[in-house]
Amino acid sequence: MSTLTIFNSADARTPAETPQERPIPAVLGADLEVPVKGGRLVPYANLDYAASAPCLEPVNAAVAAALPAYSSVHRGAGYASQLTTARYEQARHTVRAFVGARPDDAVIFTRNTTDATNLLSRCLPAGTTTVVFDTEHHASLLPWERSVRLAPPAFPGAAVRAADEALAGIDGPKLLVVTAASNVTGELWPIAALAHIAHRHGARILVDAAQLVPHRRLNLTALGLDYVAFSGHKLYAPFGAGVLVGRGDWLADGEPYLKGGGAVRSVGDTAEWHDDPEPRHEAGTPNVLGAIALAAACDALNATGWTALVREEERLIARLRSGLASIEGVRELSLWGNDHPRVGIVSFTVDGHSAREVAEILSSEYGIGVRDGKFCAHPFVRHLLDGAEGGCDDPAVSAIRASIGIGTTQEHVDRLIEALRDLS
Repeated sequence: MSTLTIFNSADARTPAETPQERPIPAVLGADLEVPVKGGRLVPYANLDYAASAPCLEPVNAAVAAALPAYSSVHRGAGYASQLTTARYEQARHTVRAFVGARPDDAVIFTRNTTDATNLLSRCLPAGTTTVVFDTEHHASLLPWERSVRLAPPAFPGAAVRAADEALAGIDGPKLLVVTAASNVTGELWPIAALAHIAHRHGARILVDAAQLVPHRRLNLTALGLDYVAFSGHKLYAPFGAGVLVGRGDWLADGEPYLKGGGAVRSVGDTAEWHDDPEPRHEAGTPNVLGAIALAAACDALNATGWTALVREEERLIARLRSGLASIEGVRELSLWGNDHPRVGIVSFTVDGHSAREVAEILSSEYGIGVRDGKFCAHPFVRHLLDGAEGGCDDPAVSAIRASIGIGTTQEHVDRLIEALRDLS
């Protein structure tokens, strides 16, 4: 089964999906105008969704509806506190359904994907070895005390073989960490096959789904995943919340991520911590509005239905990639070739221009927002740029990334292509 088939199959449907599809919701800022050289205002072409996506209108509405009764959660007897608690816990159920989690999986609200992976790293059993590819975002590459780093694989099957060999050589607890969709190239990874390999060796798997869930349906149970992490700010819910979803035993045994109110059963000379992973790792007043926003985004995407979303994204990304391929001196970065399935992310270089120069010209002269740099994936970008060496500020070791999502139009794509033609 191909990676693309996995994400579009009936097996990957979530319980929260509604059978009747609705129109694709709008995003806030769709009518934003920005200044360009000469003082003109032009409609903003936001092609930086992979960094942070704009807010969906239904998400904004859900937060606005919750604000009048906003209060503290879990320990208040007043009506507003009880209502806010109910909304917060309903958000947890919504997220659980959105990713197709098992009924007993923990759903822990965090700040973002980086926060979620760091939380899990604190809860690993003593002596755990993590296996991670050099293609990962720093959020997945850096938090682990003991890790085996694998070179970028030449093709998907090589990724499975490399993980198989690495896990076979490790004694004791082990965790395989992998992205579902690359934040640099958008390419989809064979996460079901990697989960199977991990379990065959008695390991668990954590999937960074930050770049997948805004673009494709994910079913944790059907894919055999142990943990997934993602961020609200990439899922059209930029209110400061992320989530870690997965098996509760390691989380229940780990030291509380934060030590304070809410994480304890009682405090005397020592503290007695909650056994339940969710309160255990959510000390202090949580980001209630962020959780509500995240759940509202999940509901909005499922209510829209994934068929229309994927169809429109694939149309636009094909147009963008075809346009880039037609411009002399523009090189698209790819790990597994032009035909490998991907989400709406493309990174590229332009001969004769640094990435920063291109990004600044696109912004100041054309009203286009893209990202330049190494995208918090320094080893991977260096590999894609033919093993180039250089520090974070080296303009020769950087690329331009254009990423699309709900609210991206054909005019945005065509404007980028024409601007790059002007540069070449």
